[in-house]
Amino acid sequence: MDLLQHIELNTGADPAGTIIWMHGLGADGWDFVPIVRELPLPDDLALRFIFPHAPVQPVTINNGMEMRAWYDITPNMRVQDVAGIRESEQVLLKFIQREVASGVPANRIVLAGFSQGGAITLHTGLRYPQPLAGLLALSTYLPLPEQFATEALPARRDTPILMCHGQQDGMLPLQLGAWSRDVLQERGYDVTWREYPMQHQVCAEEIADVGAWLKDRLQTGPGLILPTGVRR
Repeated sequence: MDLLQHIELNTGADPAGTIIWMHGLGADGWDFVPIVRELPLPDDLALRFIFPHAPVQPVTINNGMEMRAWYDITPNMRVQDVAGIRESEQVLLKFIQREVASGVPANRIVLAGFSQGGAITLHTGLRYPQPLAGLLALSTYLPLPEQFATEALPARRDTPILMCHGQQDGMLPLQLGAWSRDVLQERGYDVTWREYPMQHQVCAEEIADVGAWLKDRLQTGPGLILPTGVRR
């Protein structure tokens, strides 16, 4: 299976779940690697983190400059790169399929992303046919809302979603994230919303909230049995 270049990091032996984390526009997979050690996760919760690098392509909003991007962006947010978004969906699906084939059930996989990466996380996760452990959408929005209305799978409305956004975000305004939250909640999706006094970035309080949420999604402990097939 051909996969994009990426970084893989296990926090311990025999990971009990996988987080596939998509970076934002102009960054790369290394962008969120340092956050792994900052997440307040239990010592006995070993996880596998995968950080793909987006392909390099011209980005219209940046005067056609080539940079890593999951899809093109124009100054008019209403004009969305449908083909680019769907191509990145296929990229993410390949990573999910590789993990499932290696023995990690879909319900032990979290899709995560920041900004553009968060948009691909929501787009892909809400269409994925099997239950996932959760969707982590940071400083982002719901792309292709018209297509979402007809393509999203009602059976996935129980997938836990954590959406976090900065109150002073000048790149993707808080209102855009809140609108996306409202669209999902109105359709019955399980969305937890957090906002912080920050710009288009992450902060310590947010990292703590993300760590607690990941623990709730993937923690195993006394009396809990991992689903059949998780690597051991």
